[in-house]
Amino acid sequence: MNARRLRASLRGWGGVGGMAVVCALAAVFALLLPVAQSREDDDGEPGGQRTAGGYQARAEDCTDPEKQSLSPSSGDQDGDTVQAIKDRGFLIVGVDQNSYRFGYRDPNSESDDAELEGFDIDLVHEIADKIVGEKPKNVRFRAIPTDQRIPAIQDGKVDMVVRTMTINCTRLEQVAFSSPYFETGQQVLAPKKSDITGLDESLAKKRICTATGSTAFDALDAARTAGTLPASADFEKRTVPNQLDCLVRLQLGEADAVVTDGALAASQAAQDPTVGLKGKPFTDEFYGVAMKKDADDLVRRVNQILVDYRKDGWQKSYDKWLAESLGESSGPPPVQYK
Repeated sequence: MNARRLRASLRGWGGVGGMAVVCALAAVFALLLPVAQSREDDDGEPGGQRTAGGYQARAEDCTDPEKQSLSPSSGDQDGDTVQAIKDRGFLIVGVDQNSYRFGYRDPNSESDDAELEGFDIDLVHEIADKIVGEKPKNVRFRAIPTDQRIPAIQDGKVDMVVRTMTINCTRLEQVAFSSPYFETGQQVLAPKKSDITGLDESLAKKRICTATGSTAFDALDAARTAGTLPASADFEKRTVPNQLDCLVRLQLGEADAVVTDGALAASQAAQDPTVGLKGKPFTDEFYGVAMKKDADDLVRRVNQILVDYRKDGWQKSYDKWLAESLGESSGPPPVQYK
C-alpha cells in the first residue's frame, strides 16, 4: 500500500454517538494493563538469551532503515531466543488495543470479552502459529502505550512489539526490526470544518497533537527546520502517551490537528465522521516487527514468516481490515535485506 494513495473520503463508524462509546471503552481498556489475552488470558514472561551470528546495522551506519534487517532463516536451526519461546509454549507480544482496524477490541462484539482483532493482530497470530505451533493459548498480548514500546522490549516484558511501529535509524540503535510489512507516511488529521489544509501555512498558531515516542514529533520538528511548518505551530507541548488520546483531544477541542501515520489517521477518520485527512502524506515510512537488540535468530525467523505471509495472508488481512478506509492495495512493500 502506497501512502500517497490514502483516501480522504471515509465512511463513519456508527456516527458521533458510536465514537463516544469507542472513546469511553478505550479509556477503560487503557487502564487494564498489562493485557494477557491468548486467544485466552494467562501470565508468562519472555525468556531466552541473545544469539550472535548476524548483524543489525547501527543507526550511524543507517541510510535506508527499512533495508537494514537480517536475511530470513527457517526453523531448522533455531537459536536460544526462539527455542526459549518454544519451550515456554507461547509468544508474548506488545500490541495496541485502541487502533481501529489495526489492533482493537470491537465494542459492537456480541461477546462479553471481546478479543483483540485487526491487521496487526492477524500478523501476531501468524507469527505465533509458525513459531509455537497452531494450538490454543499460543500467544499472550500485552497492551503497550506508544511511548512504552521500546522499553517493553528492552526490559524483557515482551518478545516483540507489533504495533504500527515505524522502522527508523534512531530506533535501530535501541531495538532490532524485521523487514517491513506495511508502508505509510505522516499525515494531518483535523475536523472537516477546519480551515487546515495539510502541512502548510494553515497550521500557523494551531495546536498539534502527537504521541510521545512517535515518529510524528520528529517529522514535525524536521518540517519546522525545513520551513514547511510555520514557526508558530504548537506541537512541543501537545504530546500524549497513546495515539488515540490525540483523537480525543481533537474531539474535546483541546487540539486543532493531529499528526500521525496516514494509515492510523484514516482509521481514526473512519471512527469519527466529523474529522478527515488534510493534505497528502509528507513522509514515507514502513512498519516493522520490533524485537530485542541482537536477538538475531528471532529476527531471522520472523523475516521468514513474513516471506510466506506476504504470499499467502497479507492481502486477505488487508482486504478485511483496511481496504474500506485505505482503498485498493498494491500489495506489501518491497523488501531488501542488509
